[in-house]
Order: sequence, then C-alpha cells, then structure tokens
Amino acid sequence: MTQDPTLDLDLDVVVPVHDEQETLAQSIALLHEHLSAEAPGSWRITIADNASTDGTAAIADELAARLDHVVVVHLAEKGRGRALKAAWSTSPARVLAYLDEDLSTDLRALQPLVAPLLSGHSDLAIGSRLASTSRIVRGGKREFVSRSYNALLRGTFGVRFSDAQCGFKAIRADVARRLLPHVEDTGWFFDTELLILAERAGLRIHEVPVDWVDDPHSSVDIVATAAADLKGMVRVGTGLARGRIPVDDLYRDIGRHPFAQPRTPLIAQVVRFGVIGVLSTIAYALVYLVLQVVMPAQTANFLALLVTAVANTAANRRFTFGIRGRAGATTHHLQGLAVFGMAWALTSGSLVLLHTADPRPGALAEVGVLTVANLVATLLRFALLKIWVFRDAVRGRGEPAPAEPVEPLSTRHHLTTLAQEANRS
Repeated sequence: MTQDPTLDLDLDVVVPVHDEQETLAQSIALLHEHLSAEAPGSWRITIADNASTDGTAAIADELAARLDHVVVVHLAEKGRGRALKAAWSTSPARVLAYLDEDLSTDLRALQPLVAPLLSGHSDLAIGSRLASTSRIVRGGKREFVSRSYNALLRGTFGVRFSDAQCGFKAIRADVARRLLPHVEDTGWFFDTELLILAERAGLRIHEVPVDWVDDPHSSVDIVATAAADLKGMVRVGTGLARGRIPVDDLYRDIGRHPFAQPRTPLIAQVVRFGVIGVLSTIAYALVYLVLQVVMPAQTANFLALLVTAVANTAANRRFTFGIRGRAGATTHHLQGLAVFGMAWALTSGSLVLLHTADPRPGALAEVGVLTVANLVATLLRFALLKIWVFRDAVRGRGEPAPAEPVEPLSTRHHLTTLAQEANRS
C-alpha cells in the first residue's frame, strides 16, 4: 500500500475495483477533481484492487504516484466486501465511504452523504435509488430485481432502510471498528449484512436520494448475485435467531438509546412458525408411535402433545417472536400450556371420533388422524400465541442503561483543520 502523508484525515473514499482498466483512470480523475473542489475537509481516495487480472493494478499505481491524496491497496483475493473490509479496517479517516468505480451515482450526493457522519448526527449513510425524489435510469429487469430484493428484506428482517444495494455508502470509523468484525460476507452481500447489523444495533442510518444511471457494461451476474444474497439472508437470519451475532452487546456499546427493536414482520413469523410447526408435528408423531406401544392411545397422545407443546412454545418464543432472556418466560409457558390444552382437546376429540367409527384402528390410522388434527391445532396455536401469549412482548431485549453519548466532531475541530490546511497550502 502506498503511504499517505495525511495524518488528520476526515474522509476516505474507497473505490473497489476488479478488472477495470478501461475506465479506472477516467473515473478516479473525475472523483479527484470533484473532491478537490467540493470536499469540506481533508480527504483521500483509496483504490482497493481486489485480484485484478488485467492492467488495473498498474493503472492504480500510476494514479497514486501522479495524483495527490490517492493511495492503493492490492488484495490477492477477489470480492468487493473483502476489499472494503480491508481498506476500511486500516484507514485513519474519521469517516469511511465507498462508491462504485463506474460512478453510476451522481457525485453531487457525496457531500450530503458524509455530512451527517462528520457532524456525529448519524452513524451510517446510504444512497437510495428507491427514494421518491431519486432519479434513476436503468432497465426493467434490474429495477424488478432491486425492488423485489429490498421488499424481501423488509418482509423478513423488518428493516427500515430502503435500498441495501446501492454502491454509495459511508460509515463513521468508530462504528466500523465495532461492526466489521461481525460482517462475514466478502462479496456483494457485504452491504446488506452491514446494514442489518447496524439497524439491529440501534444505529442511525441516514438516507440520501440519488441520481443514478445504470452501467450497461456491468459485469455483475444478477442470478449468481441473487442466489448469494438469499444464502446470506438465511445465514444472517439464523445467526440473529440463535444469538450468535451479538447485537445486544453492540447496542449497549454503540447504539443510540433508547431504541426499540422492530417486531418480526408477519411474513417472517408465519414462515418461522410453519417450520417449527412441521418439526413439532414430526416430533409429535415419532413420540406418539413410541409411547402407544406401552400405554393407551389417549395417554400416549397427551404425553406426546405435552412434550412437543413445551418445546414448541420455547422455540416460537425465541425464533418466531424474537424474545430472549428469562423475563416473562414462566408466564409464557403457562399460557402456552393453556393453548396446549385447547390443542389437546381438539386432537383428543378427533381420536374419540376415530375410535367411534372404528373400534380397532391401526397405529398408522391413528397417526394420520392425529397429524391432521394437530395441523389444525397448529393454526389455532399461532393465532393464540400472536394475539394473546406474546402480544405485549418487546422484540429482543430489555432496555440497558444509557451508554455514554457519542461525541460529535466539533465545529471548532473543523475550523482548526481548515486553518491547518490553509497554512499548509
């Protein structure tokens, strides 16, 4: 990496590149010209070359040697997320930004993007192509994919930000230092994962409407990227549900207090409840088959339903409705047992009807009837869990004690910085 002499750096704009020899020099020249004229404080451009196989690396080195405030990072492995993580993790700047090499986003949005971060008002900032005042030129296929992806994010994670994929974002360095170790993706899902963690940690995300023109020569494989994004969503969702991602710790350390986590969206609740219901039904059938060998059918049904009902309530408490910790757990389980009683009455009634119609039914017939009855009971259970058992539960966590407020960059500091710049020039 070419060393940059700037010690007091406000902004580092990272440009991830891979095989961009045809356009790199022109793009960096335009960005350099814009920052020279419009940047509010000290800045630099970091070209993050991730495993280019053409002449990109040599062009990047030449630009760094010729232009002031331009440095280069060379990475041996490909991946936009990997390039950003590497460049941001080692940058001395107070605010870290990135934009796509093709400059699809109008650079006039750069100052509104970073200003709330320099002032300390916000923690992250993103350009949004889906804001009502944005002006976008792109094909119908990309428009459909983008809107569908962001709608899926809102439906499954309950996120509030509108556009996860626009290659025009910024983050405060102190926030990046806490979030980046928990962002696993090294490709295109990096942005989405970072934003999900940031929002779950109670950080403020500022959105800027942008003017954006699609690059017709983009080499991004839409199908492969979409598949990778879906895989990333499953991984992050699983990590959040299992508590593997420490969003509570992040909220306590850097979140803006107070902050109430958004409730899990209905579509996500239905999907998670359905998965748990299917697993519970299978477990119920297996337990019943074992117990009915050594005890009467009604007793086997009661015990099998009791065991799976307790496990079902615990799983739905944690994964469907996102409630962690022991607070209220006893009440939830007691209410869950009441719901179990209703389900037991439904399944027991179906068993009575079966034995009335056929005094000596086979085990498979009993399992079949009880499985159907149990599926009906599952629908009843979801409704009761949502509108009764967990209706007042707050998503995720209790409110921790307020953290020390984040100290914004002061006006005096910026005046001092500008004076220093003037003296050096």
